[in-house]
Amino acid sequence: MRTKGELEAAIGKGGPTVLVINSRSRRGRRLYGRTRRLLREAGLEFVHVFPVTDPSRLRGLFADVLALEPDLVVVGGGDGTVAEAVGHLAHRDIALGVLPLGTTNNFARSLELPLDLPGAVRTLTVGAPDGGKVADVDVGWFESTGDPQGDGPGGDREHIFANMVSLGLSVEVAGSVPHTLKRFVGRPAYALTAARLLPRHEAFTARITIDGKTSEVRTHQLNVANGAHHSGQRIARDASPDDRLLAVYRLGDERRLRLASATARHVLTGPRRSLEEDAFLTTAHVEIETDPPLRVDVDGEVRGRTPVTIRLRGNALRVIVPRTFVDT
Repeated sequence: MRTKGELEAAIGKGGPTVLVINSRSRRGRRLYGRTRRLLREAGLEFVHVFPVTDPSRLRGLFADVLALEPDLVVVGGGDGTVAEAVGHLAHRDIALGVLPLGTTNNFARSLELPLDLPGAVRTLTVGAPDGGKVADVDVGWFESTGDPQGDGPGGDREHIFANMVSLGLSVEVAGSVPHTLKRFVGRPAYALTAARLLPRHEAFTARITIDGKTSEVRTHQLNVANGAHHSGQRIARDASPDDRLLAVYRLGDERRLRLASATARHVLTGPRRSLEEDAFLTTAHVEIETDPPLRVDVDGEVRGRTPVTIRLRGNALRVIVPRTFVDT
């Protein structure tokens, strides 16, 4: 593995770069042509461009990407596209560049990337005065019950995630939000769908084990975050994908109205509150059981059921970030 400085220098000198762009993401279809033009104008050259019109092909496509032995893989799309890339690029001598073309862009926000397309492209111009740098950030690893993926050669990579593991109402929302509504209204589509589903949603009991100590909570929503954002909102001012911590937190208790008010507080106070507050449990390893067993959402994809084990893998992924990003 090269040092971050060595990899950054190789990229700045025009080392082999690959572009993967999901033209089916919310903004990808509309901005595909403009994205290619801005990349050309910035002087970014690619040994291969993979436009993706069928997201189910992403997993197999990365075998072709890695065969090109690039220094940098630029991925344009939403959190699902980025999550797929993270699993393939973690623990490799390759940097990931992100063009945020999705609905919530949680991972891009956690990396403090500009969400406007010109700004994101400028960050990719490593070596330029206003370009970014190579940093290494944390990823998560999970193991759930009945996960249909993750077996066989390379299966360990199938368990890596970028941003968050969720249990509860959000899993139902992710599977129910109308694609057309999401495409036209963006992030509010999730809130509208949650409001429709909440009156019928049943609370659950979660047993959370950290360092041999088990605590029990009742709630409608439980999250385990590696990143700093959920639903496009910061979870805490000091949360970061580079802090060697998983943040475990619930939204509200068993009362449905408490979930609504907790979500509102999450939106309004997230940028001000701290991971040191009682609302959060921070750890590098957590085990969760639920009653009843629940489906597990991993970066927007259902991956088995509880019980689930989640671990942190520190500094496992190299990414292009703004120069102002604090890299530990």
